[in-house]
Amino acid sequence: MKTKPQKKIRAGKIPDKSFDPKPTGYPFGEYTDMHYLVVKKNDGTVFDESYPYIDGSLRARTVRALFRILLVILAFPVMRIRLGLKIRGRENLRKHREELKGGVISCANHVHLWDYLAVSRAVFPFVPSVLVWAPNIRGENGKMMRSVGGIPVPEGSPKATAAMLSAVTGLIRGGGWLHIYPEGSMWEYYRPVRPFKRGVAYFACVTGRPVVPIGFSYRRPGWIRRTVFRQKALFTVEIGEPLLPDASLPRRERETDLLKRCHTAVCGLCGIGPSEDIYPPVFDRTRRVDYY
Repeated sequence: MKTKPQKKIRAGKIPDKSFDPKPTGYPFGEYTDMHYLVVKKNDGTVFDESYPYIDGSLRARTVRALFRILLVILAFPVMRIRLGLKIRGRENLRKHREELKGGVISCANHVHLWDYLAVSRAVFPFVPSVLVWAPNIRGENGKMMRSVGGIPVPEGSPKATAAMLSAVTGLIRGGGWLHIYPEGSMWEYYRPVRPFKRGVAYFACVTGRPVVPIGFSYRRPGWIRRTVFRQKALFTVEIGEPLLPDASLPRRERETDLLKRCHTAVCGLCGIGPSEDIYPPVFDRTRRVDYY
């Protein structure tokens, strides 16, 4: 049986992930999970144990299907132009397609308002849902976030949290795709990968499903984008190989082990080697490092 020769990658085609925008003007918090965006609206929605975290009603499914069409026709092309987006690693989705159909969790660094659109485009035709900071769902963009798969993370209520965990676990076990930003908040154009919270490892260990690491790195924009559009960076999103929990380890150790491997994988996809990694992999009230 003849095999196709593999394409050689010329040196000039190897992606450069070393560009660091070193953004200024963003009030990054003292701790690495802190939010700085101001949500101007609060519609009063209560996220309690009776809230439909996964809304399977006909109306919700219809709205989401219509929004999906708009994403594919309009939002994806605009987003790719706006971010200068390049997508790499889709061969990992094709290689593990059957395995991923059984349910999957993905994780990525959170570096732009539109990076969830970039993730959705990168993993197409899979349709991800995403965990979202609760005030964002109550805010001015809340209905749109729900329509593209946003799931609020309740705060201050153990019963509400248990209901959300149960609903999301059912989504994954039912073959769904859940995306998580384990850094806990968005820091725009920030290159270091911040410490991860345990949620991504929790869902993987409870369901036994794989985690697909995804990393956003930056490219230096050209003269027109820099001077005319004041663009700080162009984006590359890269999809890694799925990671599975180590079933031989006790539960807590299994979560920690997987979380560390996820953080290492995302760092690698962002072009950050061990010597450049300025943060620990697991969040523990970790303070921001001012490295520039």
